Amino acid sequence: MRYVIGFIVMISLFGLLGCQSKTITVPVVDGCPVTLKQQVRLLNSDKQVDLCQAYKGKVVLIVNTASKCAFTGQYEALEALYAKYQDQGLVVLGFPSNDFANQEPGDEKTVQEFCRLTYGVKFPMFAKTHVTKDNADPLYQTLGKLTGTYPKWNFYKYLLDRKGNIVDVSSSLTNPHKLQKTIERLLKQPD
Repeated sequence: MRYVIGFIVMISLFGLLGCQSKTITVPVVDGCPVTLKQQVRLLNSDKQVDLCQAYKGKVVLIVNTASKCAFTGQYEALEALYAKYQDQGLVVLGFPSNDFANQEPGDEKTVQEFCRLTYGVKFPMFAKTHVTKDNADPLYQTLGKLTGTYPKWNFYKYLLDRKGNIVDVSSSLTNPHKLQKTIERLLKQPD
């Protein structure tokens, strides 16, 4: 019985892993990589952002976030990466989601205040988003279809190069600092 429980725990952890590091070259439509061909609303705002206009040519790290998750501390590492590399062309995009265990239950104002006051988040945060396969918003539908991997929990990370290609998909278990060498390599590449 103990081995069966251990096996179930191991399979569950592998489900959280869901990682890949093979670059996926994405189609370009009207001069925009499909990974960025999205309009999204800023968190706690009516302002719409065209991801292509705003972030084309940058290294982009897309993360689904939550305020009441065991991985919420990753906000600190995400903000540190953003602060260190934003002048070189990195942008971190946060998408709060309540899809997993009701871990982002607050309204958008509450989420925004939590991120700023608790972790000093300055990277762009967007409207609460659905990320699971059956209900995913358009951005996560695109990322999921291209990679075959939809977030299995909060703090899944999709890393895009300057051309919008998907270079890495990392699970909740991956600390954002582990992406630093890859980010540095991508920042050195031309757009």
